[in-house]
Amino acid sequence: MLESIYRKRLSDGLPQTEYFTAESRGFYAMALAADGQPEKALSEFHGAVAVLLDDARRNGGSEQGGGVARQIRLVWILESYMKLLAGLHDSPLLKTAGIDAAAEAFRIADVARGSAVQRALAESAARATPSDPALADLARREQDAQQRFGTLSDLLNRLLSAPPEQQLPKIIAELRRDIETLRVERDKLKLELAQRFPDYADLIAPKPTTISQAQAALAADEALISIYVGAERSYVWAVPKTGRAAFAEVTLTDADAARQVAHLRKALDVGEVAFEDMPRFDLAQSHELYRKLLQPVETGWREAKNLIVVPHKALGQLPFALLTTAPAVTTPTASLFAEYRQAPWLIRRAAVTQLPSVSTLLALRRMPAPKPGRTEFIGFGDPLFSTKMALAANDGTTTRRRLRNLGIGSVVAAPMATVADALVAMPTVAVANSAGLAQLARLPDTAEEIISIAHVLKADAANDVFLGRVASEKNVKSGQLDNRRIVMFATHGLVPGDLNGLTQPALALSAPEVTGNASEDGLLTMEEVLGLKLNADWVVLSACNTAAGEGAGSEAVSGLGKAFFFAGARTLLVSNWPVETVSARLLTTKLFEHQSANPTATRAEALRATMLNLMDKAVPSDTLGSKGYTYAHPMFWAPFSLVGDGGK
Repeated sequence: MLESIYRKRLSDGLPQTEYFTAESRGFYAMALAADGQPEKALSEFHGAVAVLLDDARRNGGSEQGGGVARQIRLVWILESYMKLLAGLHDSPLLKTAGIDAAAEAFRIADVARGSAVQRALAESAARATPSDPALADLARREQDAQQRFGTLSDLLNRLLSAPPEQQLPKIIAELRRDIETLRVERDKLKLELAQRFPDYADLIAPKPTTISQAQAALAADEALISIYVGAERSYVWAVPKTGRAAFAEVTLTDADAARQVAHLRKALDVGEVAFEDMPRFDLAQSHELYRKLLQPVETGWREAKNLIVVPHKALGQLPFALLTTAPAVTTPTASLFAEYRQAPWLIRRAAVTQLPSVSTLLALRRMPAPKPGRTEFIGFGDPLFSTKMALAANDGTTTRRRLRNLGIGSVVAAPMATVADALVAMPTVAVANSAGLAQLARLPDTAEEIISIAHVLKADAANDVFLGRVASEKNVKSGQLDNRRIVMFATHGLVPGDLNGLTQPALALSAPEVTGNASEDGLLTMEEVLGLKLNADWVVLSACNTAAGEGAGSEAVSGLGKAFFFAGARTLLVSNWPVETVSARLLTTKLFEHQSANPTATRAEALRATMLNLMDKAVPSDTLGSKGYTYAHPMFWAPFSLVGDGGK
């Protein structure tokens, strides 16, 4: 039947390059593979996938992308093709066909993975490419128009999917008019860009990256680890700077990966418990993941000092630094957690950086060097979420908590009754959300963190440090961020639902009742971050769960991370679980101390050295109750991931 559908489209005069013809050809190839006809399947897959990949590259981020169902069908075809390639790896059939299974699957996986973060990075890199400022501004205007178009389209879809009694015909009509106006504006900008900047389309939607292109972008001491997690099995590549890439098909399903990551995170995202009661980190499970993912391709990365990891799905929620490279044999110690110093963590072998896609590596490495003359640092921390908190701060009364952001959802969130409630809240989000801010805990340690880093970087405290009342939206948006090398936020990170009316990720800043600015809502939302203009080597989000996106199961480092990359960040330092506030302060301050003292060290190497120092040498000075412990548990030293360019 699948063959007849494909042949019917051809007989109707539709070319093989037409999308749905290629899609039906892909399903026909799947049937051939299942029927034990690999040679025919290979030919049909090869022809179909070329068309499908080109369409996904050009239309995957736009309204022409076809929606969820079309994406699911594409992934079915691509995963089936990768399965066939892996099964035929190094076979005479592939050699006769002139196909390198590892190289072909590598290209396919980067498209099949898909990534909103990757597109944001590509758009930022595209803006940085032209030397003409007017052209860069034109690119930014087109991208901003596309972002607004997407936001309004999503809102319209939510309205149209609501029950009839909740629909708002007047608002729907207004949205449709606004969307059409934006469409016309965006298309005009696209046409002008195509005429003045012909390479722009290929920069924001690059062709699938080849292994040789990835190798050309790597430094001599780097290796790339690319992972694709499928419904039935997973695929891993280790690409060294020179030599042959290692490729392996592994018995790890999507469900397996999610289950194993969730199990390991139970000892990392522990809640407000006494340290003595913390669950043990499962070293055996950590090694099992290493054995399945990295050991089969070790020949491709074992000589590297810096690993660039492209994770997929649930694996993006677990820092690879805490995988153990051998079965761990530890002995009890007098100090709590000290036995973890004996574990063979991956971070002891190499520094680790994370990327959302392989093509992101090329985009980052092609970006021009920042213009000289940037100011070193700007930091925002210890915001005040209510007038009561502000009064207590003035009195010197402080309640310290161990974990940043703990339990916000269960304490603050209040579900909205209808879609209409959400829409009413959106234009006046300050009213909807500011009351909830008052229930957030103050984080006084973040002030010490910002001040310490400012001191290390010789920043001007009067102009570069914004704490308490002045850690406000107005000061973030004042335009001071576009010439800063390091931009830092030390506060709570929020996800949709944490506050009533909050429909996108956000950073919590001082409440409007504290700043006295009624036009603020005390939240730097993802949409507002998209409007910032940055030129930063680092954006440090020293807050809880800033690696999370729009909710459970979303791609790693989405949401706020995507927005900061779009705004112009080259590297993010983000947290994967509620960070213990003292060790987090030590990590970030020592990180910049190390980088200042060792200017030849890369960002990834500086983070690695800081993690090892915290694990092996740091002595806790705890005033909160627990005694006789160390920071060797990965909950303390591994919460942060370096995402982006881990170089200098």
